[in-house]
Amino acid sequence: MQHPHPPPKPFFADVQDILISMPDDFSKAEELNQQLLASYNELAELAGSLAHEIKNPLSVIRMNMDLLAEDLAEPETQRERRAVGKVNLVQQQCVRLENLLNDFLRFARLRNLDLHAGNLNEQVERVLDLFDPQANELGVEIIRLVDADLPSILLEPQTMQAALVNLVKNSLEAMPEGGTLTVRTRLTRFGVALDLIDTGCGMDEKTAMNMFDAFYSTKNGGSGLGLPTARKIIEAHGGRIDVQSALNRGTKFTLEFPTPKRIG
Repeated sequence: MQHPHPPPKPFFADVQDILISMPDDFSKAEELNQQLLASYNELAELAGSLAHEIKNPLSVIRMNMDLLAEDLAEPETQRERRAVGKVNLVQQQCVRLENLLNDFLRFARLRNLDLHAGNLNEQVERVLDLFDPQANELGVEIIRLVDADLPSILLEPQTMQAALVNLVKNSLEAMPEGGTLTVRTRLTRFGVALDLIDTGCGMDEKTAMNMFDAFYSTKNGGSGLGLPTARKIIEAHGGRIDVQSALNRGTKFTLEFPTPKRIG
């Protein structure tokens, strides 16, 4: 005797089951996210403390190297001249480590920012004024195309300028033989944008893909934290950064920031 098969389960019943289970899934995902965030904050604080602990003896080493260099300011023997060379080498490495630790501390300390309504053009102009002497020395022409009617965005001036300093510095370093840096602010559909377009050496695909990874650098003595810090700052402002580059043609950085409806 054959038993009849049970009727197929309606499609909407499967959807209903999924919807019923979704709150639990969201709750678990949120709990996991909070655990990861707590672990990250703990690790970042520990790394920052470790960097401070390294800085203290490093400062002592550098100070004593400076004093030793003064004692050897006028070497008379071959042995003293060799000692001067070794002291200079240690001094250079101390400076390099101090710069690396400072960059790391800036990267690790970045948390929630105290954002207020401000003008992006003002931050851009201040940073460009800072780099004018270096640009003139390199033979780089800075073209400023700022939109005078640009609406306000939420920003923290000091950290925003720190991000822009890293990006402009990167652009100028890509043009040691001179070139053009075009800086343009503009209104977009969802907010405002800043374009930094240089005519420098450009990047290959591998470098462009890894340039925002911490400690990745193609420069001798570079910490590899400048661009990752810039991206972290931009994202902390609710923005995003995009890069387009071609070898021997140049690089274009585009920063986009939302404009809150309550400010104009």
